[in-house]
Amino acid sequence: MKLHLLATVTLGAIALSFPAAAENLSHVQRLLSENECPNCDLSSAGLTYSRLAGANLQGANLVRANLSQADLTGADLRGANLTGASLSEAILIGADLRGANLTGVDMRWAYLTDVQLEDADLTGVNLRHARGIPADIVEPMQLFLWGNDEAERGNFPRAISYYNQALSLNSDLAAVYLARAISYNRMGDTNEALADANYAAELFFAEGDETGFQMSEQFIAAVEFDLEMDRERRENPGGNGNLMNVIGGLASLFLQGFF
Repeated sequence: MKLHLLATVTLGAIALSFPAAAENLSHVQRLLSENECPNCDLSSAGLTYSRLAGANLQGANLVRANLSQADLTGADLRGANLTGASLSEAILIGADLRGANLTGVDMRWAYLTDVQLEDADLTGVNLRHARGIPADIVEPMQLFLWGNDEAERGNFPRAISYYNQALSLNSDLAAVYLARAISYNRMGDTNEALADANYAAELFFAEGDETGFQMSEQFIAAVEFDLEMDRERRENPGGNGNLMNVIGGLASLFLQGFF
């Protein structure tokens, strides 16, 4: 079942950088020396940058552990408890996380290609900017919202990347096409912008969404007028401010959740 992720997930800071008890420290030492520690108590362990490719951590207690930027390629984390752990920028390519508890885990910028997540608890997991997110754990709408966030920050290439991912899951999302059109236009690619906006208008019309259709048409008209006035704008850079205000206003309205 697909996970409805929250774009505004905020994780707490990692409480400790190493285990508080001697027994926990011995478990950390065992893991680092033998590359295995199944069912061990590694809670709050500081394992940043650790090289744990292929490690056996099945059933381990990794609650609030700091595994940011660790190499966990192909690691066995089946049934592990990683509640509140940091896996930001971690390499989890081919890792086995089946049945793991990933509640509130920070996976921002993590590498997740071929990761196994069947039956894992993904409640509140933060996957912003993660690479290789499995398609079955993220909804197109979540990708759309992430794209809008990036567009509002002015990071249009990354916004388009999120919109592309959303459309790869559902190619009939009119709002996503219009959002991508806005980002293309902000990047100066008016051909792609017009293609997306026209297709968005067609989809909105077919859906009977008058508001979406009218906004698409207004955007198309503004962009086409911009093209017609291109020569004048080059000669008089400040002379087309009203037009850019129209386009900017449409984009702002849309990205703030108009739909």
